[in-house]
Amino acid sequence: MATDGDAVTQGTEGRSEEGAADAFSPGLVILFAVACGAAVANVYFSQPLLVTMGHDLAMSPALVGSVVTLTHVGYGLGLFFLVPLGDVTDRRRLIVAQLLLLVVALAAVAAAPTAAVLLAGMAATGLLAVVTQTLVAFAASLAPPARRGRVVGLVTSGVVIGILLARTASGLMADLAGWRSVYVTSASLTALLALVLYRVLPRHGGAPPTTLRYGQLLRSTITLFARERLLRLRALFGLLIFASFSTLWSSVALPLSEAPYFLSHSAIGALGLIGVAGALAATVAGRLNDRGLSRWTTGIALALLAGSWLPLAFMRSSLWALVVGVILLDLAVQAVHVTNQTLIYTLRPEAGSRLIGGYMVFYSIGSATGAIAATSLYTVAGWGAVCALGAAFSCLGLLLWACTAHITPGPVAYVASGGED
Repeated sequence: MATDGDAVTQGTEGRSEEGAADAFSPGLVILFAVACGAAVANVYFSQPLLVTMGHDLAMSPALVGSVVTLTHVGYGLGLFFLVPLGDVTDRRRLIVAQLLLLVVALAAVAAAPTAAVLLAGMAATGLLAVVTQTLVAFAASLAPPARRGRVVGLVTSGVVIGILLARTASGLMADLAGWRSVYVTSASLTALLALVLYRVLPRHGGAPPTTLRYGQLLRSTITLFARERLLRLRALFGLLIFASFSTLWSSVALPLSEAPYFLSHSAIGALGLIGVAGALAATVAGRLNDRGLSRWTTGIALALLAGSWLPLAFMRSSLWALVVGVILLDLAVQAVHVTNQTLIYTLRPEAGSRLIGGYMVFYSIGSATGAIAATSLYTVAGWGAVCALGAAFSCLGLLLWACTAHITPGPVAYVASGGED
C-alpha cells in the first residue's frame, strides 16, 4: 500500500529501472524543465503589460483586467479537459501538437488588432499552456522509481522559475521593443521547443494508454478524488500553499511602489530572481522523497512557510527582511509541491495525467483565492493584514499536516476499464 511517508515505488510501469534510466538522460530532464518553464511563463507575461496593452488597444480598465482573468480561466479549463488526454494518447504527439497550437495563439496575441482578438488569444494561450502539466506527467512516467522524486523536483523547478521570471522578462522586453515583442519572442521559442521535443522525446514510453473514452476519462478524474484519500489530502495542501504563494506575489508590488521605496516596475520584477534561489534549493525535496521522507519534508516545509511571513511583515523597514522571506516562502512552496506531485503520481502511474491535472485544479483555485483576497485586503487594511492572511493560509496547511500525519492511506484497487466512471 502507498503511504504518505513511503509511497510505493515498485516497478508498476512494466519496465526495469535500468531501462528507464537509459531512456531518460540528465539532458532530457533539463529539456523538460526548460519546456515547462517556457510554457507556463505565457500565463504570466501579461501582468506587467496590462496598462500598455490597454492604451494600445483603447481598452477600458475593466476590460484590461479581464486579460489576466481569461488567461487563468483558460488554464483552469485546460487542466481538466486537456491534461487527462495524456492517459489515452501518445504523450509525445500530444505535447508537440499543443505547443504548435500555442504558437498560433501567441501569434494571434502579438498581432491582435482589437481587444476582442487579444482576449480570445489570451484565453487560448492559457488553455494550451497546460502542456506544462502533460510534460510533468510524462517526465514522472519516464523516470525510474528510485529517481522519480529528483526528476519531478528538477522539472517542477523549471515551472516555478518560469512563473517567477515571466514578469521580469516581459517587462524588460516591453521596455526595449514594445509589448508585442514579448509574444513574438515566446512564439518563436515555443516553435523551436516543439521541433526539439519532436526529435528527442521517446516515441514510446510512459504509462500504457487506457481504453477509456473521453467522457469516461473526464469522469474518472473526479472519481479518482473520491477514491484516493492521499490525493484529496495533497490537493488541499496544494490549494493552501499556492494561496499563500499568490498572497505574496500578487500584492508585493503595491507596498514596494509606495513610500519609503518607490521602486520601479523593473526593480520590483527583479524580485523574481530572489525567488529563483529558493526554487532551485527546493530540488533537495525530490531527493528526500526518494529516501522515503516525504511526510517530514512536508511538515518542515509548511513550518518554514508559516515562518516566512514573520520577516515579510517587516518589509517596510528592511528590504533584507523581504529577501529572507521570499527565499523561505518559495523554498517551502516548492518543497511541498514537489512532494505532492511525486506522491500522487505513484498512486496510479497509469492515470498520471489525470492525477496531475486534477491536483493542479486545486493549485489554480488556491492561486486565484490568494490573489483576489490579498489585493482586496491591502486596499482596506494594508500590508500587515496581507501578511496575516498569508500566515493564516500557511498555518492552516501546517495544522492539516499535524492532524493527518498519522494517516497512511493506500490506493483503492484500480479498474482500468469503464468501471472507472
